[in-house]
Amino acid sequence: MNVEEFRKYGKEVIDYICEYGSNIEERDVAPTLDPGYLKKLLPADAPQSPESFKDVLEDFEQKIMPGVVHWNHPKFFAYFPSGNSFPSVLGDMLSSAIGSIGFSWASCPAAAELETIVMNWYAKALGLPKAFVSDAPGSTGGGALQGSASECVLVSLITARARAISELKGQTTVHDSVFLPNLIAYASREAHSSVEKATKMALVKLRIIDADERGRMRVDLLQQAIQNDVNAGLTPFFVVATVGTTGGCAFDDISEIGKVCRQVSSIWLHVDGAYAGNSFILPEMRVFSAGLEYADSFNTNPNKLLLTNFDASALWVRDVMTLKSALNVNPLYLRHEHMNGVDYRHYGIPLSRRFRALKLWFVFRTYGVKGLQEYIRNHMVLAKKFEMLVRKDERFEVRNDVHLGLVCFRMRTGDEPNHLLLAQINHSGKMHMTPAKFNGRYVIRFCVTYEHATEKDILDAWSQIKGFAEEILRDTQLEISSAPATPETERTSSEPVAVTGKPPIKKILTRTKSLRFSFTRSISREQFQSQSEHLMDGCTPILVVDPKTIQQSFQQAAEDNQNNNITKLKDISDVDTDEASN
Repeated sequence: MNVEEFRKYGKEVIDYICEYGSNIEERDVAPTLDPGYLKKLLPADAPQSPESFKDVLEDFEQKIMPGVVHWNHPKFFAYFPSGNSFPSVLGDMLSSAIGSIGFSWASCPAAAELETIVMNWYAKALGLPKAFVSDAPGSTGGGALQGSASECVLVSLITARARAISELKGQTTVHDSVFLPNLIAYASREAHSSVEKATKMALVKLRIIDADERGRMRVDLLQQAIQNDVNAGLTPFFVVATVGTTGGCAFDDISEIGKVCRQVSSIWLHVDGAYAGNSFILPEMRVFSAGLEYADSFNTNPNKLLLTNFDASALWVRDVMTLKSALNVNPLYLRHEHMNGVDYRHYGIPLSRRFRALKLWFVFRTYGVKGLQEYIRNHMVLAKKFEMLVRKDERFEVRNDVHLGLVCFRMRTGDEPNHLLLAQINHSGKMHMTPAKFNGRYVIRFCVTYEHATEKDILDAWSQIKGFAEEILRDTQLEISSAPATPETERTSSEPVAVTGKPPIKKILTRTKSLRFSFTRSISREQFQSQSEHLMDGCTPILVVDPKTIQQSFQQAAEDNQNNNITKLKDISDVDTDEASN
């Protein structure tokens, strides 16, 4: 493709993007396809000769787009927002066009210096402690853009591990690995599953701390667990507090957790605010940031709530030198004459780094802090509207404290009818939601995600949800509410406007489709018990035991064992059990 062809097709792609965004609500939110659909549509081998770019674009619309989940659709209420905006897309386009690999200051001075400036803008906009702002007087901290919150957690844990081992090792020449069995980390049961994954990768133990009825880490249990482990000769080295859990958007008490962590010098306190940390740009939300002065690191994702497209996750640390010493590898071919410049390759896992700061710079400059505040406040108002609608219907209940855009609701029934409700919703293709286990109960997560969401989107969604629920509730007995007490919610005498149009599509679901669209599957009892010990972050599949399937599995296994004369069923052990999570 030459310059003129790029100019021609580039304009067509921009036009396509504009048309897509303007008419996205005409598409179904999510496909109702089965795995392998695309293999039937595309050739098995790459073309030997060049093909027309016009044909490529046509195939994109006809074959790729039918398999896309539209995260920026007005009826997409699943997960947390996939931040996106035109300024962000344009910044990313320029980053791709420049194509610099900014691993050091010398490899792209503008990328390195803009990242430092933008991270300081960001920290100040969130009201973070001055210790995290690199240009604040006396500060030894700073920040860097990572690919995801999972990377932020892993980088922080590796840094904490290196610091703890260094203290244990002292002046001895013993290899670092000798100290790994002594190290133990802590996280709430409501913490994101990336914490568990990070501890597995780092070969350290993880102790899971139970949460209270509102999904917040039990600080008393954390303190007791740390004391017990110290008495047992272990070294507590890493604690994760969460502001805005995935399952219910609960906010851990950072101040109380920080006070406990300060009692043990080897502990590094990391605060994960992937979604809700961005809300600190609102002064009224900073009540939940109290205690960040105790934190050694903090992360939040502008690609979740600040209109910046993926990938972009911000990580700040109190002591940059501790971070750099844990990750510093300095071969001759990466050295340069301006070593006093910032080399961001020391701040994360990969050597190669994209020019991520450019799109965040575009967003801050185009929207301004006030524009970003208005966007988040709109999500909060609409979530409160949905909460009010749910609470006014005695057949439903809200299970979480609604502070931002997430409402966790369920019918006042057993779990199975709620599984079916979610399956019906998602299988319609008209809305998209996900489940979670919050405070011990199965819930449906309704999260406001669309940048230009309006009250009509909320009213339409609630009308469709009730339509799906009517048939399910007809023969289902309601339960007495068991939801924890929540703060006073918005009350109004005005009734919601009736929504006109076609009734919700009610397709008959087979067992396979019901399981697929409710994000559930049947598993063995051993796997279920093992899973119950792990972190439940709300976006991983909720594991539901189906007695009939279990019985069939045991019968089939028994027959296979007998036929093949292999080990008896009772001797089979669950190799997936993770003792580090006990």
